[in-house]
Amino acid sequence: MYQIDRHFIIDVTGGSCKNFSTAAGPEQCFLLSSKNTHSMLRAMSSLVWIELDSEAPDHNVRELKACAGDGVQFCAVVKSNAYGHGTAQMVKLLPSPDWFAVNSLEEGLKLRELGVQKPVLLLGHVPLSRLREAVESDLRLTVYNRETIDALANLHHEKPARVHLKVETGTGRQGILVEEIGSFVEGIMRAEGVELEGLSTHFANIEDTLNHEYSEHQLSIFHRALQILDSMKLTPPVVHTACTAASILFPQTHFNMLRAGIGIYGLWPSRETFISAKMGAGSVPDLRPVLTWKTKIAQIKVLHEGSYIGYGCTYRATRRTTMAVLPIGYADGYDRNLGNNAYVLVHGKRAPVLGRVCMNLTMIDVTDIEGVSLENEVVLLGTWGRETISAETMAGWAGTINYEIVTRINPFLERRIL
Repeated sequence: MYQIDRHFIIDVTGGSCKNFSTAAGPEQCFLLSSKNTHSMLRAMSSLVWIELDSEAPDHNVRELKACAGDGVQFCAVVKSNAYGHGTAQMVKLLPSPDWFAVNSLEEGLKLRELGVQKPVLLLGHVPLSRLREAVESDLRLTVYNRETIDALANLHHEKPARVHLKVETGTGRQGILVEEIGSFVEGIMRAEGVELEGLSTHFANIEDTLNHEYSEHQLSIFHRALQILDSMKLTPPVVHTACTAASILFPQTHFNMLRAGIGIYGLWPSRETFISAKMGAGSVPDLRPVLTWKTKIAQIKVLHEGSYIGYGCTYRATRRTTMAVLPIGYADGYDRNLGNNAYVLVHGKRAPVLGRVCMNLTMIDVTDIEGVSLENEVVLLGTWGRETISAETMAGWAGTINYEIVTRINPFLERRIL
């Protein structure tokens, strides 16, 4: 099932709308066959697509696992459409992880529909009214609300509800304060059918700095949480705190499972993480970017010197300019801030972006590139010959981070596995 908005739903199974809680009624549902749904999902544009290196994802997992000792499990975070790479495609390319993690119930159910049988951890809040669906699909729950525990206890389900308690150690988001852990865990122990399977936390400032004192402070709080559980004679089977940066830099955060996201896509969490790894005593993982983003030239024309290009007339040609129009814009996830800042690759050479990025169009300068013709391929993100446009480079142009660059790529664009 794909929810288009709160009124229209595509049901790829061809069933009725009556079971869809997001729909106001059957008359407001849009039912499509699987074939027609596939066409709609690709209807965004056949001129813009993503290519995925089939060997890179599991290579990256092996590189990250090598940072840990034997017996440490690996959880691959594939939330938010696998960081923009495509969930359905990425799970096929990731045979090595022991676990998967996603944000929402809907994402977890999608993994089950895709045939994933490995443990799946839900990192975000699950509506109390839909907890039964999560338990029935054997999805692990991250918990930090007492109401969730009470609702799980009232399910009286034959399957156990396996929960992972998240500790608030200083990130200021989800989690239970360490001084509240004892009473919270007692509530879990009293709840019928609820099992405490895991304990976790998340670091606030482990990847954007070369000073890791705050991460060490958070880790000390997490150890206090473990000591509280130990005093209650409880040992959760799964203990996990290590994101990609922690997996690479801090063995003391590994416990018995790594929980990595950005690294499995071949991207470094930050420049500071890379520098810290280089300065450290351990090996530096060889992370290989998975994603290449491409389009094709939709028009070529010559503009006179002095011609304006794009909305707002923010670019004026200083010479006779051969311009190419690309059928991509911010609707596809190509950031508007890239206008007059970025370049793309045509025939392996740099072609600057001219003027503002539009909703569906972007203009580039191909004056100095020979042999350019209609429908030539263009690399927006990736490598062509000796030139590379990395997610980090694009993030610098757009004033953001590599996470956002890839995650915001429109999910309706085709993902091709190479």
